Amino acid sequence: MYAVVKTGGKQYRVAAGEKIKVEQIAADVGQEVVIDQVLAVGNGGDLKVGAPLVSGATVTAVVLSQGRHDKVRIFKLRRRKHYQKHGGHRQAYTELQISAINA
Repeated sequence: MYAVVKTGGKQYRVAAGEKIKVEQIAADVGQEVVIDQVLAVGNGGDLKVGAPLVSGATVTAVVLSQGRHDKVRIFKLRRRKHYQKHGGHRQAYTELQISAINA
């Protein structure tokens, strides 16, 4: 059984037992999180698609860790204009272990 969930403005295909990294969620490590924005639920050849959400479907997950991705380097340059700008960004994430899909 799998589900397509929406969190942090992105969509993820998840199944029970998988680990995923999503945009940061305000939760402590070890805490159980319920994702209620389920777009689709599939079981073998059977697929239930919501319009836009599947009513009554939830995905339960446990927070494994909070962290930050690798740094993305940003470099801007205007040639012959004596302009250079350096920057960087590290995106925060939450690692989740999917425990159950309730359809």
